[in-house]
Amino acid sequence: MPTAFITGATAGIGAAFARRLASDGFDLVLLARDAERLERSAADLRDKYAVRAEALPADLSAEDGLAAAEERVGADVDLLINNAGFGHNGVFLDVPVSDELTMLKVHCEAVLRLTHAVLPGMLDRGRGGVVNVASAAAFATRGTYGASKAWVVNFSQAVAEDIRRRSDGGVRVMALCPGYVRTEFHDRAQMDMSDLPEFMWLDKDDVVAAGLRDLRRGVQVSILGPQYKALIGATRFLPRGLVARLSSSTGRTYKT
Repeated sequence: MPTAFITGATAGIGAAFARRLASDGFDLVLLARDAERLERSAADLRDKYAVRAEALPADLSAEDGLAAAEERVGADVDLLINNAGFGHNGVFLDVPVSDELTMLKVHCEAVLRLTHAVLPGMLDRGRGGVVNVASAAAFATRGTYGASKAWVVNFSQAVAEDIRRRSDGGVRVMALCPGYVRTEFHDRAQMDMSDLPEFMWLDKDDVVAAGLRDLRRGVQVSILGPQYKALIGATRFLPRGLVARLSSSTGRTYKT
């Protein structure tokens, strides 16, 4: 069976990837910080889908956790889903700089190092895929979060081009850019999303299905949902200052 390695695997988009890939017959390596919850998730997937589901408790913001993930992902992984991420409760000057640096460690350094660790084996075998979960925020003005996701998009597209000829198309790298998805993400960041229109929400299982379909098609940057394709397309024609003013405040009301 092929093996998928998923970071941030116990909730939201990561858990949806785990369920979908297990149902497709993938063995799984699941990474998250909460060891107890992670083992429960792995056990549930083993019982329901009769696949191997290995739990790897690790914190990607810590050097030892990131090193452990690098070592494991370099062995026999056919599909890497770099999904781990989080939001902040506040705008730039309201967030401690240490927390901003932690975000860059998880969103950027971990993505770079795990992608770098997994690709040599994939290229040797002539097949494999990497999905780096970015965000529609990559195309807006969203502080360190949006900036880190913009880096993920640029990095993923550059790597995809670097390996395209070397792999004859058998190894693919893609940035997945969902908009607002109903997960634990916003509650953890203590964001008040009550004013967001219903049509802006995406379903996590639909995000996974569309993302895997785009990966198979060789898409390098997957933007999901007609509403987000229209909004992101419009930003190319609007003044950057206007885009910044509109996007910096939308959906950024924080609970107290």
